[in-house]
Amino acid sequence: MLYAIISEDVENSLEQRLQARPAHLERLRVLQDEGRLLLAGPHPTIDADDPGPAGFSGSLVVAEFESLETARRWAAADPYIEAGVYDRVIVKPFRKVVP
Repeated sequence: MLYAIISEDVENSLEQRLQARPAHLERLRVLQDEGRLLLAGPHPTIDADDPGPAGFSGSLVVAEFESLETARRWAAADPYIEAGVYDRVIVKPFRKVVP
């Protein structure tokens, strides 16, 4: 089943994000290589593709996992958590309808 992992950053998280980003992206590449990643990306703090020093307010990952508990464990092991980027993470089932 698909699960949405919705993460909210702490304020001024850009430096922590940049440091942990390679490890964060590597985990996403593993999901992608396994054919389980639907989409992933950050939420810019401002209305721009590249928010520059304004940074990001959070992230969204939609991927396939065996269960809600498995998705929660995967999300809890994100390098952004260890780096102090995320303030809050919500994991919930997701049902793709369109397209």
